[in-house]
Amino acid sequence: MPTVLVTGAAGYIASYLLPAFRERYDLRLVDVRPTDGKGRPIEGIQIRDVSDPQRLDASRDLFRGVDAVVHLAFLRPRGPSPIDRYFAERGNVDMAFAIYQLALEEGVRRVVVASSNHAADFYEGPLRAKRLDLVSPSAPRPLSDNYYGWAKEAYEHLGFVYASGNLGRALEVIQIRIGAPRDLAISTFVDERHDDPVTLDRDLGMWVSPRDLAQLFVRSIEAPSIADEHGVPFQVFYGISGNTRSRWSLANARRVIGYAPLDNSEVVYADEIRRLLIDPVRTEMVTGDARGGLGHR
Repeated sequence: MPTVLVTGAAGYIASYLLPAFRERYDLRLVDVRPTDGKGRPIEGIQIRDVSDPQRLDASRDLFRGVDAVVHLAFLRPRGPSPIDRYFAERGNVDMAFAIYQLALEEGVRRVVVASSNHAADFYEGPLRAKRLDLVSPSAPRPLSDNYYGWAKEAYEHLGFVYASGNLGRALEVIQIRIGAPRDLAISTFVDERHDDPVTLDRDLGMWVSPRDLAQLFVRSIEAPSIADEHGVPFQVFYGISGNTRSRWSLANARRVIGYAPLDNSEVVYADEIRRLLIDPVRTEMVTGDARGGLGHR
């Protein structure tokens, strides 16, 4: 059974992944807290801080004997200002360096990183204005207009440095630009966005179900080869379901690792979409079950 280290194991994204991971891997789970966002304890978690790039040896034992690392951990801003956000995100880039460096030094084969669709936030404007039809992981180049997205771009670019082989060996690196992992029925459909069809289309296009995101991470961990067209073991995949309204390409994820999403927001939220078409100014919504939660279908 492969050994997989998961950072940020008490976080929201981890809640999508751990049920599938526990069935397939020997897990090393680490976070700075022992419970999830609802106060529930995480079985097997270690309280460890892997964020300090000046203290690599303090985390080295976590990486020894590991086959793959799934890096989900991140630092939150200490205050509300843009400057606070910048320093937090700079810390996140430093933490990504620590993860890559320790994985390289300790012989880890592959690192799978939680990037974000926000790495390409600049292109939301052209998409809305219909000056752009599709964003793929490779073209146009990632550009963001905010510090959060900038940090995700930096994770990706730094990961390529480690995958290139110029640091001694080629560390296999996958970046997953996670879309909208939430229940749209209790967010998009009840916060006046039905008056903004462009935003509605965007949210439906970005949605990802728990089982599709888990599948994407599992296939990213287990794919025999992730070499790009230049032979570099590096890929960027969009973390979304097979949505009818998607403007973000899944072509390389399908081709390279065999990603086959099982869900489509157009089907899952068909009842809500139908209500909008029939009564777009309604004031009451019946949300039903929390389809963004665990155990979806």
